[in-house]
Amino acid sequence: MTFTFGIYPGGLLGDEAGLIPPVRPDDPAEITAALRELQGEAAELLVRAYRLYPDGAHTPERPERYAAEGRKLDLVLQFREQSGELAGWLDFVRRTVRAEGPRLALLQICEEPNLDLPVLDGSTPNVRRALVEGVVAAKEEALACGYDHLAVGFNAVPSFDPADTFWPELGRLADERFHRALDYVGLDFFPDVFRPVPEGRLADAVRAVLTGFRNDALPRAGIGPAVPLRICENGWPTGPGRSEARQAEVVEQVVRAVAGLAGELAVRSYSFFSLRDADSAGPGPFHHFGLLRDDWTRKPAFGVYRQLVAELTIGQSID
Repeated sequence: MTFTFGIYPGGLLGDEAGLIPPVRPDDPAEITAALRELQGEAAELLVRAYRLYPDGAHTPERPERYAAEGRKLDLVLQFREQSGELAGWLDFVRRTVRAEGPRLALLQICEEPNLDLPVLDGSTPNVRRALVEGVVAAKEEALACGYDHLAVGFNAVPSFDPADTFWPELGRLADERFHRALDYVGLDFFPDVFRPVPEGRLADAVRAVLTGFRNDALPRAGIGPAVPLRICENGWPTGPGRSEARQAEVVEQVVRAVAGLAGELAVRSYSFFSLRDADSAGPGPFHHFGLLRDDWTRKPAFGVYRQLVAELTIGQSID
């Protein structure tokens, strides 16, 4: 099977308290140059972007300009309607498919719906039903428009709470239409960022999280092993106490660990978060997730990721 890489190219980030705007605005020319360099000779590179409902705002702005030269959008539709009303949401999903379908490789319905934080969809009322109905609406519209290439799915974060009710509640809502429509499930995870991983155990941690997600979490919602996984967000920030050299090491170890599990766990893609720091002089880790500094200069991890894209995609498949 083929394995595809991607990246979120925007500077805007979110933490537990809210959004962190970049200290320098996004520069489309710099973004395009960096994407082109990362893609190299690879036939495809996924460009991750986010669009909010109900206001329709995009992050980064006008992401369609980056869908060129074999690059396709990995577009997230965020459900932020605080009333929990779905009629307008489903119209929004269908309109997006009609308008953006040719540029899309992936359409993700909701963003981290199992995490209750202010900037994430898990804090929005009725989000589970929005997820289920949104996946069905998106797939129906894609097929009606002839966009057979468009994969529709949703994502989640790992949960280490045995009393977590998200997956069984999702399973109760998910009907036959949902399971037929579901093309993938995404995972956002950040090993050694929020929970330290002992030295030399990073690959083990990646395996534990991915196998637990595949074998423990998804079956609780009735999602079987034939549904592909995609790593939608993964990264490791630099900053105080976190060296750029170590970031490069982590990128290599994590990506190789994920790629090594691709055949066993049906992992189809990996996307890094993110291209550029929000603020390279900022005090916290959320300011420093980029492969580039905020002035667009390259950190060592940029070259490592570019090499991994070349090695693991050019003329090869992962079994």
